[in-house]
Amino acid sequence: MVRKSYPTDLTDIEWEILAPLIPPAKEGGHPRTTDMREICNAIYYHLKTGCQWNMQQA
Repeated sequence: MVRKSYPTDLTDIEWEILAPLIPPAKEGGHPRTTDMREICNAIYYHLKTGCQWNMQQA
């Protein structure tokens, strides 16, 4: 499944700069299954757009 790209997504050049700064997964544990670029994209999207809905208290 291909996801929709957003204006806040990292470009390839930006990712080349940022990727070496992300620590590798710890040895001996469960291998990392999450794409760290997608995590960064999600963080930047949230920082740019904020939380655009009201959280309802239960």
